[in-house]
Amino acid sequence: MSASRRSGTTDELGPDEPERDGPQGPDGPEESGGSDLLAALLDGMDAALCAFDADGVVTHWNREAERILGWTAAEAVGRHGFAGWAVRSADAEDVQARLMSVMHAPGRQVHEFALVTKDGGRVLVRTQSAAVRGPEGKPAGVYCAFSEVHAQIDLERSIALSEALFEDASWGVVLVDADLRPAVVNAHAARALGIGRTSALGRPLGELLAQGVEELESALTHVLAEGAPPAPAEMWVTVRTPEGEKRRCWRSGFVRLASPLAEEPVPLGVGWLFQDVTEAKQGEQEAALLRFRANQLHRAARAAAECEDPAEAATVHLDFALAGFADHALLDRVAGAPRAEGDDAVPVRLVRLAATPAGAPGPSLLSGMAGLPLRYEEGHPALSCVERAGSVRADAGSVPAERAREWALARQWPEDAAHALCAVLRSRGRTLGVVTFLRGAGRSRFERVDAVYAEDVAVRIAAALDLAEAVRERPGEE
Repeated sequence: MSASRRSGTTDELGPDEPERDGPQGPDGPEESGGSDLLAALLDGMDAALCAFDADGVVTHWNREAERILGWTAAEAVGRHGFAGWAVRSADAEDVQARLMSVMHAPGRQVHEFALVTKDGGRVLVRTQSAAVRGPEGKPAGVYCAFSEVHAQIDLERSIALSEALFEDASWGVVLVDADLRPAVVNAHAARALGIGRTSALGRPLGELLAQGVEELESALTHVLAEGAPPAPAEMWVTVRTPEGEKRRCWRSGFVRLASPLAEEPVPLGVGWLFQDVTEAKQGEQEAALLRFRANQLHRAARAAAECEDPAEAATVHLDFALAGFADHALLDRVAGAPRAEGDDAVPVRLVRLAATPAGAPGPSLLSGMAGLPLRYEEGHPALSCVERAGSVRADAGSVPAERAREWALARQWPEDAAHALCAVLRSRGRTLGVVTFLRGAGRSRFERVDAVYAEDVAVRIAAALDLAEAVRERPGEE
């Protein structure tokens, strides 16, 4: 603006034309609107920004610069450099030289300066400066964007952390979008899912997991709506892999991701971090199971010691063994004398001695020490157990419910039985009978560790039956 305009004279404006503060071009109001738009854009930036003309005079100063240093645009614009107000006098020459040097250098330059706030404090900032070119390509000034160093470092740390998580993390990291589909998957998670990193993107979780997807999606939905849970959650899932389905336990943590640019948090998705703890959980479960079964054996021994009738003591061991182990139990003894070594040529005949109730749960019921032989067909698991003097496992397999029922009834077992485990009763080198444990279709089949437990129970039952046989043979002895 000319001196005559600033002084209020009318040499250029004319006597009746009002004075205007802003620059006027041929389309004065439109140019003023463009200036307003530029000012709004500058003030809306998240970074502090200032600009200098070719002589080093401040021409622009936005609100973020005012927030960081405390100097308003009215106080900053028009000053020559930072000397005497935003920089200590001892540093002013060096700072000015470094800022203006970018006019004659290609690209951008990054510097760190200690600037002075309006209240006299000091703040370390990181600047990015670049030259402003005029219409003919000649340097016309410098623009400088700056932010507090700690804020910049925080940003760089966040970026570095994100890159490290998605490249080098030793646990799975999956970014799930608001539609519950993987958006980013790190290398560890891709291996855990048995699929490539890009192959998993955008696919429904149900295509990656055969079981456990409902629980996982429920957790993700909760995090989107309510935020992160207070503690990690352990989830059992079955993963579809090229080698087949694998059951795994993942200890999972969740964080809700929201846009930092919105006034109100806008969910961008969920960060899902997980670690495979299958082996540890299986070890814990096996240890807990062993402790429980050892405790059951101890309790059964104490209860059986109080029984006057050794046969009743055998059923006590049977009942204690059922807890958490099986749904039904059958106790069969060898008909006649106990089976000794060398009796392989003699057909095996078994008599029912005790069984769990077929209806409501309750203690096993003795059938008496005598009875008719059971009509077990050749190859029956109980007969095979006695003949081999070892444990035998049998399963109905993956058949319809009606076929499974026929399978159980054909073996003279309760109709809901689908898995069987027979353990031989041995005492003093003789086979006394067999104990059969049965599970329904809703439970898992018997494993080797179950057979070991059944054999421990069978040893105690056999000792009680052997004692009952001896007492019956010598009733008059004390």
